[in-house]
Amino acid sequence: MSREDLILEPERQLSPTTVDSFEAMVARRAAREPVSRILGEREFYGRRFTVTPDVLDPRADTETLIDAVLPLMPPRARILDLGTGSGAIAVTLLAERPDATAVAVDVSANALAVAEVNAVRLGVKKRLTLVEGSWFDNVTGRFDLIVSNPPYIPAGDVAALAPDVRDFDPHLALDGGNDGLWPYRAIAAGAAGHLAGDGAIAVEIGVGQEYDIIDIFSSCELVLAARAKDLGGHVRSLTFQPAENVAFTRLEKKTFGKLHPSG
Repeated sequence: MSREDLILEPERQLSPTTVDSFEAMVARRAAREPVSRILGEREFYGRRFTVTPDVLDPRADTETLIDAVLPLMPPRARILDLGTGSGAIAVTLLAERPDATAVAVDVSANALAVAEVNAVRLGVKKRLTLVEGSWFDNVTGRFDLIVSNPPYIPAGDVAALAPDVRDFDPHLALDGGNDGLWPYRAIAAGAAGHLAGDGAIAVEIGVGQEYDIIDIFSSCELVLAARAKDLGGHVRSLTFQPAENVAFTRLEKKTFGKLHPSG
């Protein structure tokens, strides 16, 4: 029912089938299943996305990444989304920029199927290419913008996550290896071969990972161009550019990752 229908029919009687369905949903929520999983969709950046057990549930934290990269996109931007999952990032950027195109990569064929559903649902499928593979596998060409919300939970911490996350998000989308950083090493190492000369790469990060990730990208000649905080005040996304495109002295380029500037 819409909110208007509820106001007009406050005494409406529910059928036994509807009551049973509602009570079943309440039982699932009582077992800590997220509402988005029960309903099969999640609102992200003002749009509704289909979610299934095969994809990470899109969260408001990732909207920080969208806000950070939209101003960086040139006309007819070419985007690469690594570990696309539901397609929330790539599809949102395409919906926000009707002249952009994107390649979305995921190691899970089932996740790519969900991303395709969302691309069709939001009218951007013709501008999105889906690629099955790990990070830069099967990816060719260079991109104005590379984005990723990779797994970043240390493997040993996954079991301690809230049941809403641990029991319902795919562990493939959570487990970032022993220290939670191995996806960033893979992304930083492969970026040079796929980033346009004046392009940028932006990643979502976990709380407390900021300086380690700056060091990882700095070691691959990618220097911090911007950081963005989520609504909780935590640094949630980092944006990098090739060292030669950032106005630092040669000495600063070498030591940038160790200095951890605040700006």
